[in-house]
Amino acid sequence: MSPPVTPGDSVAAEKMRGLAGVAVPLLGLTASIVLVTAGAEAWRYALLLDSRWDAVPAGPLHVSDALVVTGGVVSLLSSLLAGAVTVGWLVHASATAAQAAAVSRTRRSWQLVAGVLVPGVNLVLPGAALAELEHAALGADPARRPRPSRLILGWWVAWAAGQLMAGITLLWSLRDGVQARADGVLLHLATDLLAGIVAITTIVVVRRLTRLLSPGKLASSRRMVVVRVPGVGGPGDRAHTRTAAAGRAGTGRDSVRP
Repeated sequence: MSPPVTPGDSVAAEKMRGLAGVAVPLLGLTASIVLVTAGAEAWRYALLLDSRWDAVPAGPLHVSDALVVTGGVVSLLSSLLAGAVTVGWLVHASATAAQAAAVSRTRRSWQLVAGVLVPGVNLVLPGAALAELEHAALGADPARRPRPSRLILGWWVAWAAGQLMAGITLLWSLRDGVQARADGVLLHLATDLLAGIVAITTIVVVRRLTRLLSPGKLASSRRMVVVRVPGVGGPGDRAHTRTAAAGRAGTGRDSVRP
């Protein structure tokens, strides 16, 4: 009879580890791009301030605009891709945690996806889902209310602030005027910085929860090298043994006379 399948060996756990391996570099790429874009926004704001007292050359303006536009498009695409993979990780991590705790899942897959996408709801549900996931990963009593760690609380605050700032920036972009444009640059700068913080914090959360839910696989993936086994000689000892044996055999042949 085959051995029982543990949560670390389940299909959901395998998919969770695979998606975590893809999500982490994508989140790192996203963090890098949005931080570079934030720098471009800061440069644009400095040029706008200079333009109040003196004419600004067209070259720096064109370069800053190109950096902001390119960074905005690339960061958006990278954020969407990283977000999709991370949501997939969340779905399979939730299934793995439920198997580890031997309980039924509190939220279905579509509820997790909708909770990330629906405005308003996505301020609360992602943090609550991660708190429940951490609660199960730590092996806490399923009947007790989850108490999120500082890491989850910090991610939750950064996530909610980022969502609110993105909404404010979007609405502010509908306004006209020079001052509104300058204020919009600052709002874009703050949004990019918060997006970078969220991406970096998400990397830490994904790694930690993946290790908690699948510690055995991480340990077994380490390469083990056998240096020496007691009672068994190394390559030099074996060569010496073969040489000695050959010498004894040769001596035995020389001692035999016709």
